[in-house]
Amino acid sequence: MNSPSTDSLSAAYAALADPTRRAILLRLAEGEASVGDLTKPFAISGPAISRHLRVLENARLIEREVNAQWRICRLHPPGLRVAMDWLSQYRSFWDQSLDRLVRALEQDQRPATSKAATSRTTRTRPSGARPRNNATRAPSARKRKPS
Repeated sequence: MNSPSTDSLSAAYAALADPTRRAILLRLAEGEASVGDLTKPFAISGPAISRHLRVLENARLIEREVNAQWRICRLHPPGLRVAMDWLSQYRSFWDQSLDRLVRALEQDQRPATSKAATSRTTRTRPSGARPRNNATRAPSARKRKPS
């Protein structure tokens, strides 16, 4: 059986799964708004927006209030905190993982640069030896081994 915090977490993430609902939350982060104002930017019907708002309200991500003829919506911080708290458990994991990745990439860069520089500078030809350049030789000058 799920605990109440797990149920609210599941409801919060189910509500956040929809891009329209995330857009509504983004708009409400700027401040409270009427249902009519929330409907304007979307090319969907008023009843469809109302269903999205109901999902957000049931997940306790928003609050709705009736003020005369206006239905006002605002963010409900405790509901959002449930989702944020669950994710924050993984923040140190990702910070540590990214730090390890940075260190590994930095270590890969240092030896590769020094190895390449070392291999270029340590290769020397015996004195008097001419460089080999097979590309400039005429094809007839190359000897083939019989098969």
